[in-house]
Amino acid sequence: MKYYLGVDIGTTSTKAIVFDEKGKEVKKASREYPTLSPQAGFKEQDPEVIFQAVIDSISNAASDLSGIIDFISFSAAMHSIIAVDKEGLPLTNSIIWSDSRSEGYVEEYKISGKGREYYKRTGTPTHSMSPLYKLFWLRDNEKELFKNTHKFISIKEYVIYKLFNVYKVDFSIASASGLFNIYTRKYEPKILSDIGISEGKLSEAVPTTHILRGMKEEYSEAMGISSSIPVVIGASDGCLANLGSNSIKEGAASITIGTSGAVRVAFNKPVTGEGERTFCYILTEDKYIVGGAINNGGDAYRWFRDNFGELEVLESKERDISSYEIFNRYLEASPPGSRGMIFLPFLTGERAPYWNSNLRGSFIGISDLHTKPDFTRAVIEGICYSLKDVYTSIEALVKEVKSIHINGGFMRCEEWIRSLSDIIGMPLVVAQSFEAPCLGAIILGLYALKEYDSLEEAAELCRTAEVYAPRKENIEMYNEIFQVYKEAVERLMSLWERLLKYQIK
Repeated sequence: MKYYLGVDIGTTSTKAIVFDEKGKEVKKASREYPTLSPQAGFKEQDPEVIFQAVIDSISNAASDLSGIIDFISFSAAMHSIIAVDKEGLPLTNSIIWSDSRSEGYVEEYKISGKGREYYKRTGTPTHSMSPLYKLFWLRDNEKELFKNTHKFISIKEYVIYKLFNVYKVDFSIASASGLFNIYTRKYEPKILSDIGISEGKLSEAVPTTHILRGMKEEYSEAMGISSSIPVVIGASDGCLANLGSNSIKEGAASITIGTSGAVRVAFNKPVTGEGERTFCYILTEDKYIVGGAINNGGDAYRWFRDNFGELEVLESKERDISSYEIFNRYLEASPPGSRGMIFLPFLTGERAPYWNSNLRGSFIGISDLHTKPDFTRAVIEGICYSLKDVYTSIEALVKEVKSIHINGGFMRCEEWIRSLSDIIGMPLVVAQSFEAPCLGAIILGLYALKEYDSLEEAAELCRTAEVYAPRKENIEMYNEIFQVYKEAVERLMSLWERLLKYQIK
């Protein structure tokens, strides 16, 4: 039996999972880390804390199996940026996708049309998540630091540099930076000139199938693995979620709900939408993942639990169960539609399809009929409406969506899956493994090491566990509520803008 190790450097944790040659999970380890918010709009993480989480996760997952693991392959969250000096030491924290400090530059580039021009070349929408706009902010607000920076890199590049002493970035992560031309697969000179940096300030861009060897002994020993083990540089978590849920064929869509959420489809060529409502990122030279990501997925559910679930958290500790188990049971006590209450989940602004960091969350339609179970259901339904909003944009680009494959932590809650199926109005295919990015990294690794002739063939490792069909009696109701949801977003935009000045930390 052969074993492979997939590592996903996520927003809230790093996961390392060993899979066997049949795609079955054998052993798993993870380490969480905090997000720092030193002031309003700032979202950062300590890169060294994340690197240690990678070391610990791999060490724990590989223990007792290290001598028989064939390779390691990486997945990572997109849109982070770290400034490092000549010794590779961080000059900044990792500024992550949810950081909105660059919103002023985003607005400027939207108004001038320059952002739209750059989107057409890079596939990265004009939004504060993009490292492009973070670099503008650093250039103008941290001038000395910007001048003294040796390289601007992502969190995955930081990990790769620490392990191998080389600056390399895969095409997938690079294509989500706003700096990389998805047609030429090279950095876009006009954009670099606009920022005022040379290509030498960035890592060498390589295919996602690129293989690294010769890991530093201090880290291979710390992880209990051989320094000569092949390490596939891998791709971004979003692209690998599609691959790891077997949704890279024409007409197959993937929906993810983890910390955030996304809807994605695969194309054999770059595709950018006319309304700049979708992104286009590289998986391989002939596979491009097109879709839209939402800011507020599982983190909105966690916000609700943390702020309104004190009793449930105490109960969960007494019973030694997850507090989410208690909240998930509340869904059974509230009917579909949450008795006419809607949650707009924009706690941290929004990416697709609005690409507006100024959107804010709201509960609409509250009455004295509503109870905590209704609020709980409204939260998960609001996240589902947000994903349907993205899905309708994706549908416009695809001739026909033939199947939808789901992945992410929400799959542990059956009623959440059923609600999403009802709201989307399509059957949802559930894979055996919840951990699509890690499995996708393994599938890409097998393709990179030429164990399979095509990605499509390798993706068959992802096996279907179950299919959830929409409940017919709920479809019409949810369609009507979704229209109210859409109208509410449009009508509230100006009011949210007026309230922003009061949202000071």
